[in-house]
Amino acid sequence: GGTQSLHTNALDEAIALPTQFSSRIARNTQLIIQEESGITKVADPWGGSYMMESLTKEIADKARELIAEVEEKGGMAKAIETGMPKLRIEESAARKQARIDRGEDVIVGVNKYTLDEEDDVEVLDIDNEKVRQSQVAALGRIRDARDEKAVEDALEAIYQCAVSGEGNLLDLCVKATRVRATVGEISFAMEREFGRFNAQAQTVSGVYGSAYQDDENWQGISSDIEGFVEKHGRRPRMLVCKMGQDGHDRGAKVIATAFADVGFDIDLSPMFSTPEEVAKQAVENDVHVVGVSSQAAGHKTLVPQLIEELKKVGADDIIVVAGGVIPRPDYDFLYKAGVKGIFGPGTKIPLAAREVLNAINDAYQG
Repeated sequence: GGTQSLHTNALDEAIALPTQFSSRIARNTQLIIQEESGITKVADPWGGSYMMESLTKEIADKARELIAEVEEKGGMAKAIETGMPKLRIEESAARKQARIDRGEDVIVGVNKYTLDEEDDVEVLDIDNEKVRQSQVAALGRIRDARDEKAVEDALEAIYQCAVSGEGNLLDLCVKATRVRATVGEISFAMEREFGRFNAQAQTVSGVYGSAYQDDENWQGISSDIEGFVEKHGRRPRMLVCKMGQDGHDRGAKVIATAFADVGFDIDLSPMFSTPEEVAKQAVENDVHVVGVSSQAAGHKTLVPQLIEELKKVGADDIIVVAGGVIPRPDYDFLYKAGVKGIFGPGTKIPLAAREVLNAINDAYQG
């Protein structure tokens, strides 16, 4: 119906990076629809459908409301500075996750029609260090073969354009790329004048918890947290972090929101933090636990590095838990590295909150 892009997720993307086998199935699913269904022989297969037309109108009407809100703030650039767009996304995500966890929105195989024991799925295993060495070597070959004078001139042209405001930055970036300047070098040339945008870590409050106001288990966790406060003089505190080049933070924000709603004190690390930076923030904020959110297959490298960094600064009493797209075959590796809890796709947040609280209590008793 006028779509500009169609993507079929591979069957294993919820638990790992896709294998060649699963990617081929996903691609072939699209080909079957294209070649066998006849759907591409008409301009709009859904045209005239009351259901689809009414849903389209509903989306358009709500989009106009958001566009008006953005315009009131002076445009998207101004809105981004206030964090409004991401807050709206995170509010929607928290409401959706609460409905899934309560079973109000059905995800087949996740919260309904589940198996007592899931079959193992063969997943793609990434050797992070090997990939890193390969990329560094490739970068070295590019720098050895390129004309450094041409690169310097292209980067200087970008900088001068940024300073003067005259010229076409995009055109200059393309030219710099053609002489083999790297993305980092091009970005830094502009950063010299513009600076670097630092997003403010914000979370919504009350959205997830509002769905659980009458839930006995949820209330029980809140009550136990109050008991923790009476015993230890403060709330259990968790730092939710993203490390490496993993830019997927919606899940981390939903976790932060939900844990805060049940009674945890929550801190958020900046995006793209290093293990050393996360360990430093964990110590400075005096947290009980660090929750690592991983979506980009870096957990086998970054999580052990974080645990080692905590040991270096004498903070090995801080618990580390992990969640996100972590294949089950990697669980034992992470447990042996010192991780105290792993929460994969489909984990209900109240269950995760209970287990994290129990781990903190166990650590205090130990």
